[in-house]
Amino acid sequence: MRAFLLGLLMLVGACAIRPDDVTTGHPGVAPDSLDAIAESYVALILEIGEREPGYVDAYYGPAEWQAAAHANPRTVPQLIEGAAALTARLNAVPTRGAEPMAVQRRKYLLAHVSAASARLRMLSGEKMGFADEAEALFGIRPELLPLSTYDPVLAEVDALLPGPGALTDRVTAFKAHYVIPKERLQTVMDAAIAECRRRTVQHIALPANERFSLSLVDDKPWSGYNYYLGDAASRIEINADFPIYTERAIDLGCHEGYPGHHVYNALLEKTFVRDRGWVEMSVYPLFSPMSFVAEGSANYGIDLAFPGEQGTVFERDVLFPLAGLDPSTADKKAQLAALQRRLARAEYTIADDYLAGRVGREETIARLSKYTLAEPAKAAQRLRFIDTYRSYIINYGLGRDVVQAWVERQGPDRWAGMETLLSSQILPVDLD
Repeated sequence: MRAFLLGLLMLVGACAIRPDDVTTGHPGVAPDSLDAIAESYVALILEIGEREPGYVDAYYGPAEWQAAAHANPRTVPQLIEGAAALTARLNAVPTRGAEPMAVQRRKYLLAHVSAASARLRMLSGEKMGFADEAEALFGIRPELLPLSTYDPVLAEVDALLPGPGALTDRVTAFKAHYVIPKERLQTVMDAAIAECRRRTVQHIALPANERFSLSLVDDKPWSGYNYYLGDAASRIEINADFPIYTERAIDLGCHEGYPGHHVYNALLEKTFVRDRGWVEMSVYPLFSPMSFVAEGSANYGIDLAFPGEQGTVFERDVLFPLAGLDPSTADKKAQLAALQRRLARAEYTIADDYLAGRVGREETIARLSKYTLAEPAKAAQRLRFIDTYRSYIINYGLGRDVVQAWVERQGPDRWAGMETLLSSQILPVDLD
């Protein structure tokens, strides 16, 4: 009788949910435990990655799971059904009396399955407004301000760099003095990343085997990318298509490396995958709340590693000589960078108009050039990024500001707050 009832229960469950959504056959993993649901979640994300190249930003779980997803991925409609089934299973997990860590784990999985479902609907042709899309994918809603909001900042830039000609041209001409010569770029980047790492390891304990490789590439829509490989290793690529300024060497070193993406992924791997066996953290879906925390903390990490004037001092004393540049106007360059940072969210409004079809491509490039103070070719590259990643752009400026506010609320030891965030399943909604 016991065997009959067990078989009946399994048959009923199979009618509602794909068998590999219920259990993986691993010993000790009960159906519909968070561990079992987490394995189904990994399968879902890997299969979405088969339907959208680039969706899976990193994966370092069992190779056979990836092979299975590649061999037999569900269709997009089937994946939408699979996401709905996962949501139902997560909602059925009891939370009363559960440990806070388990409650947060369930909440984290729910948020990421919801984002996956939204991405699948987009792949099916559903259209969303910019703010709706950002909220559905990344778990936070950006404010879209009129472009006129940023005109006073442009006026401050104009006062900083007075003279004839268009403001963007003046900015480009001024910054041309700080372009790292291509033949010195590797040396300068190596020095910047080494300093970012030196400052980070003074505060955050990293896995003993952590390491990365650095290479220069071209023809990319981004300026830098971290490919996390698992086992505490990253491949960092820097796009050398356009001029790279000395401050960008620091920005990229911190953002892609320390205490940015490399550190974030290494700590997640150690804390969750290796120490706890929580397999959901072995896969990183690009269009998910995870990216808001990843990009926001990577950008805030620049300020954390080089607070106040320390970035300017390091540029002037170390990077300028390595690049063979004149450091005489380094302070003015820092003032310009601070003003450009205040312009960062203008592109949300620009992207909203462009993606909704209200403004054409050439006018959008002109707007980006005006409000990001970038030459038209660089603005066109940025539009290429928006074409590819759409509302993902909110994760940088808004992400940085939200992460900074949260970390600084945790107490005076900002590095401790940062380490807590980088080793957690904290969601954007928990930060705001």
